[in-house]
Amino acid sequence: MPTLAINKKARFDYEILDTLEGGLKLTGAEVKSVKAGHTQLKGAFLHIQGGELWLKGAFIAAYKPAGKQEDYDANRDRKVLVHRRELSRLVGKKGQEGLTLVPLSIYTKGDLVKLEFAVARGKKQYEKREAIKKRDIQRDIREKLKGN
Repeated sequence: MPTLAINKKARFDYEILDTLEGGLKLTGAEVKSVKAGHTQLKGAFLHIQGGELWLKGAFIAAYKPAGKQEDYDANRDRKVLVHRRELSRLVGKKGQEGLTLVPLSIYTKGDLVKLEFAVARGKKQYEKREAIKKRDIQRDIREKLKGN
């Protein structure tokens, strides 16, 4: 299960409440591009529209060996495949105030390209500063323990 892309900013900017997995509906050239590591999830989010889950704002570069692809949009919306009951559960959770759906990573499972995403709540600026302070304190403690 090699990880192909990680959204590092998501774990810093959001408090992760629940993680889920879904398949990504991609074209053949997009699959090759993703497997080559030419993708970015920074700034991407998931949106429920018309009873379907969509990944918006993710960048998947055009696959160069496939030649020039006419009208290729690297930032197009991509459908996320999830079970109906999971989707209805997500609709209920997303209806709560302040919750959003953010992509965490893209990885392969067998021959399939999967998306790990989370139901999350945005952190305030002071919460981010506290997290940085905690991380620095933990690092200092580890360094002092190693030194002795």
